[in-house]
Amino acid sequence: MKIEVTSPTIRRKEMDAVLTAMVEEKIGPGERNRLLIQTAKEQIKFDYALALRSPAVALHLALKALNVNADSNRKQAVIISALSPRFYLQVLNDLQLTPLFCDVSQDFPCMSRELIENVIAKKPEQLEISAIVLHHTLGFVPDSAAVSELGIPVIEDISQSYGTSPAFSGTFCILGLEERDMLTSGGGALLFAMSRKDGTLLRHFSGIADEYCLPDINAALAIVQIKEIHKNIERRKEIINAYQQSSLRTRHKRFLVKTEEENNIYSFSLILETGLKDVITYARKKEIILENAFERTIAGANPCENCPVSNSLALRTVLFPVYPRLHSADAQRVSRLIMTLP
Repeated sequence: MKIEVTSPTIRRKEMDAVLTAMVEEKIGPGERNRLLIQTAKEQIKFDYALALRSPAVALHLALKALNVNADSNRKQAVIISALSPRFYLQVLNDLQLTPLFCDVSQDFPCMSRELIENVIAKKPEQLEISAIVLHHTLGFVPDSAAVSELGIPVIEDISQSYGTSPAFSGTFCILGLEERDMLTSGGGALLFAMSRKDGTLLRHFSGIADEYCLPDINAALAIVQIKEIHKNIERRKEIINAYQQSSLRTRHKRFLVKTEEENNIYSFSLILETGLKDVITYARKKEIILENAFERTIAGANPCENCPVSNSLALRTVLFPVYPRLHSADAQRVSRLIMTLP
């Protein structure tokens, strides 16, 4: 049987929650939207949040909230990783903000303070940096506290790392609920602020039209996902630990985990010494689907100027199946595959 590289974790509890919403004919934004925010607040302890229809809407509102008092005489810019999701560019373009691309290091796929400082030092004089969007790429957790010390507002995108790090240093956080995110509601995102001061900025959007808000049918699914997160994390850990043991017998490299407390529980990837296409073809012959880990990123779509490491990683990093519904026998098949990669 074929093993897919990704699969949303939808079990009977999620199905029952969605069916209940449908039977009650409460599918538009309403009480379950508010209950989702309340449920997430119990876990994350934020000050204020909005449940929105997509991460793109969340990023748009976060940037708009930060840009209210910007200097209108200077062009506004936002620093983003070259390995950020592609939709970031569309949002920046819609807001007429200039993207400043930041590279990553060879052994860690997120922006560091040092690399961000390099971007700041080289920025054109006519640009004013209004924000840094810090994406937790592939579930790895960057040092957001160090980045926040630069004095520029930080938006943290924790869509792929939720459940890993309990502390957030950004002005705002985005928790995506898309199909490939750590939690899924079939689409949507939570946008939240940890402090009351930052929450005040988001409260300006409290009366936003329903067309921007997460429908109850999606919220019902997300509520169950949040409640089941700890069970799903443990299963992910088991799978990733098995893969890590197998990877010790291959010449291909892994990204480095900074601390044990912030161990990656979202994905398993390898930086290949051989061609990406050859490895994907080899796995497919064994009915295991692998994919380019960064094909949905900015650098994965087109090489980014002054980001050679990101461009290189986008061509030779492969993603393996990791999801709670992966059967133990299938995880063993993937482990054996890792040991025999060309």
